[in-house]
Amino acid sequence: MQRYDWLKRIQRLDPETEFTEIYRISSWYEFPWDTTQSLSFALYRTYAVPGIGRLLARTGEFTLRTQKRYDDTVLILEAVVEHGFASEQGREAIRRMNQMHRRYDISNDDFLYVLATFVVIPKRWLDDYGWRPYSPHEVRATTNYYRELGRHMGLSGIPETFEDFERLLDDYERAHFGFDEGGRDVSDATLGLMASWYPTPVRPAMRTSSLCLLDDPLREAFGYPAPPAALRRAVRAGMRLRGRLVRLLPPRRRPHLARDGRQVRSYPGYPYGYRIGELGTFEEGGAPKPSGCPFPHAAARPEARSETPAED
Repeated sequence: MQRYDWLKRIQRLDPETEFTEIYRISSWYEFPWDTTQSLSFALYRTYAVPGIGRLLARTGEFTLRTQKRYDDTVLILEAVVEHGFASEQGREAIRRMNQMHRRYDISNDDFLYVLATFVVIPKRWLDDYGWRPYSPHEVRATTNYYRELGRHMGLSGIPETFEDFERLLDDYERAHFGFDEGGRDVSDATLGLMASWYPTPVRPAMRTSSLCLLDDPLREAFGYPAPPAALRRAVRAGMRLRGRLVRLLPPRRRPHLARDGRQVRSYPGYPYGYRIGELGTFEEGGAPKPSGCPFPHAAARPEARSETPAED
């Protein structure tokens, strides 16, 4: 395989109907580390919206059981990518996600904003730090993938294009970013979790490095002081250097899923370490209220094939 063979394969696929396979190739073969990091930062941004950060702090799940909640989120979302929207596993993952969300009073607008972070932030991350940016095919496929996820969540008013998602995200953050003690608590717990993935002596430095990657509106919303400008430039330059070095590597022949990394720690021994239906939080008594995917599956559009891309 040559360095751009996966991209050539992506360009032979249709982002309107094979978006899941395109997204799978990008996430597992082309940008596995960047995808995990950028989606983590995407979700992290939502804590700066006081209504979201306050709710997450009130549940205690993101401050007291931070690693478990991170793992559950990763594994639920990854099950849909891995198996497809129409699969039993994908539908079970979406059902579990919807069951958890319906326990709380979350507005459609907040859900759309969270969805927008998953569409927009990975592209911006790759533009800044990736070994190559997303291709137009990948941008459209990612947009369609999360549009499909939004439909399975029963959302209304889902943006049509990447540009629409980008406008929604920027407008929503300008209108809603602000300081809240709950959001700051969730942010502190999340930064602590990210630092915990590294050896103890370097954890303070890793936390500071994470702060250096935050844009000013996000950092200010959490009430963090600005890192020294020279340190911020150095951290970002180091990230760009990593991207240039990755470009020199041979293409990945085997998929690297998020659960394969060191960040997921609550469920050792996959596939025997967890069941999709047992991930996440539950009502008192341990049983979720019966509620499933609100999307009418009989009318679902064709999607990408659900099998893992064959190795070349």
